[in-house]
Order: sequence, then structure tokens, then C-alpha cells
Amino acid sequence: MNDIGTVAELWRYPASSLAGERQDAILVGPAGMAGDRMFGLVDVSDNEIARPDREAKWHKVPRIRTRLANDRALEVAVPGGDWLSAPGAECDRAISGYLGFAASIRPFGQENAPPAYAGPVTAARYTKAPIHLLTTASLARLKALHPDGAADPRRFRPNIVVDMAAVEGSFPETEWIGRKLAVGELLLTISEPCRRCGFTIIAQDGFDDDPAILRNLVRHNAHNLGVYCTVDRPARVEIGATMRFV
Repeated sequence: MNDIGTVAELWRYPASSLAGERQDAILVGPAGMAGDRMFGLVDVSDNEIARPDREAKWHKVPRIRTRLANDRALEVAVPGGDWLSAPGAECDRAISGYLGFAASIRPFGQENAPPAYAGPVTAARYTKAPIHLLTTASLARLKALHPDGAADPRRFRPNIVVDMAAVEGSFPETEWIGRKLAVGELLLTISEPCRRCGFTIIAQDGFDDDPAILRNLVRHNAHNLGVYCTVDRPARVEIGATMRFV
């Protein structure tokens, strides 16, 4: 049994495009992490869902914090603001004031809505993979290619960040497509590389806009960083869990 790394970070993203929520331990089911991507943010004028990768008007969205209570009850906070329950009118006013136009948090379908919620819902703009896994080895490779940049995991929105030794000249997990991984008791199949978009260059708390991040991934790894995985055996996963090939 050869361990190749350990879990360094766990993330879920209760609302798509908004900041993620770090976890010390979390249940991973067949569809992914509990509480991941249950809500979306829309422009009230046309019901268009947030696209920070495409439109500058959404570029401040990744600075809006999110958290869940009991894996269901969403709260959000704009920079400098208090935590507010969402969906809700007070929350929408705060987000709209921060963005400068009318915007609203909405559940992805009624199945993700809070109890007794009777407001509008929206649909996700893409079908998410169950798990997005990223290694520190790939982040180290990106940093070597772009020393002046911030190769921060938050740019890439992984669910699981695995700490492993750097592999010179390689983004290692990109080469693992089709292989099976055990992460603690969780069993995953690596299904495809994660093709990166303009979201990766957008500033967040602690780092600035950086187009060279994406340029280096296009040039050196065919647009990719990290991998998508399907879940073969659901399990609870914790920080420090070991990862190995099966």
C-alpha cells in the first residue's frame, strides 16, 4: 500500500461562483460533497446566472462568502457585511448593493430550496462533476512556470486538495485519467482533466487579477489543471486522510 499524498484542504461551494467554504471533514456521496453547489446567483433583469468567467459585471462575486448550517441552510456575507440568510430579500439587497445591479440568490431547483421556500428557482449553467481533485504538485508546477503569480487553490475551486511531492516538469494528476484512487475510505475514479476558464484569472481576497495564470495552463497543460472524479464508494473524508492508487 503506497500512499502518494494526504488531504490538505476540503472545499464545498454552496452557491455557484461565490466563495467556497472550507471543511475539516465532510460526507461525499455519489453526487459529490454534501452541500456543494445548491444555489445560484442571477441577474434579476433577465434571470441570467452569474458568469464571472465571461462578464466583468460578475467579477466581484467570488469575494462574497458562503456557509451552510446543517448542510442545508445557506448564509452569505458581502465584503464588510454581516452574515445573512439566503435566499431572502435582505440578502438580495446586500448583494445587489455590492454588485451595483439587482441580483438574487436562488436554489438550483426546488429540491435544494429551504423548507417553506416559495420563491423562484434557477437551473445550473452546467452539470457539475461529483468531485474536483487538485494536487499541490500541480500547483507547484504552475508556480515554477509563473513565479510571480499566486497559484492559490481558490482560483481553481477544487473539492479536495491533496498534498504530494512535486513532480518536476509535470502536472501529475492530469496523467492519471482512468485510474482509481482511495482517499481514506472514499473510492474515486478519475474521469477527465479539468479544463480551465477565465474564472482562474479573477482577483479574490489575497491575490490580484492575473491573466498569465491561464496563459501558462493553455501553453503547458492544454488548458487543464486538476481532474474530475466520479464516486465509486461514498465515505466521509477528513483532513489528513491518505491517498493511494487502487
